[in-house]
Amino acid sequence: MTRENLFVPSKLEYVRGRRPKVKCILCAVANNDERVERLVVYKEAGFIVSLNLHPYSPGHLIIFPERHVLDIREISDEEGLKLHQLSQLSLDVLGEIYQPHGFNLGYNIGRPSGASLEHLHFHIVPRYGNEIGFLDVINGARVIVEDPVKTREKLKEAFGNGDAV
Repeated sequence: MTRENLFVPSKLEYVRGRRPKVKCILCAVANNDERVERLVVYKEAGFIVSLNLHPYSPGHLIIFPERHVLDIREISDEEGLKLHQLSQLSLDVLGEIYQPHGFNLGYNIGRPSGASLEHLHFHIVPRYGNEIGFLDVINGARVIVEDPVKTREKLKEAFGNGDAV
C-alpha cells in the first residue's frame, strides 16, 4: 500500500498550531525578529529570497516582499518586475548548485488554495527525475536529503551579498 502524501517531518509541530507568537511570520523574518527561524539567502530591492522552513526538496525557496502584501494584485509593476528578476536569478542559482531536472513554481493565495501564511510568497521547488526512491516504494514517504541550514549556507554563497543578508 502506498500513500499519495508528501512527507515533511519538520512540519508536524507547525500544522498542530505551534508557531512563533508573531502576527506574520514573513514580516517577522523581514524584521529580523528573533522569535522566527531565518533562512534568508538573499535580499534585494524590498524582496527577500529565503529557504522554505519546511522544504519539499533541497533548495525549496520562497520569494516575498518585505512589506506585508496578501495578493499578487497588490504589488506595483516595478515590484512585479523585481519579483520576476529574482525568480530568474533563483532558478539560475538553484540550477548551478543542485542541477534539478525541473521546477514547480507558484503562489498559493488564500487558505482554500493551500496557503498557510497570509503574506504573499512565490514558491520555487526544485524537482528531480529520481525523486522516487526506496522509501517511496515501500510507504509513499519522501525523504528530505539535506538540512535547510546547510542549504542556506550553500545558497547564500551562490547568490552573493545582495543587501548584506
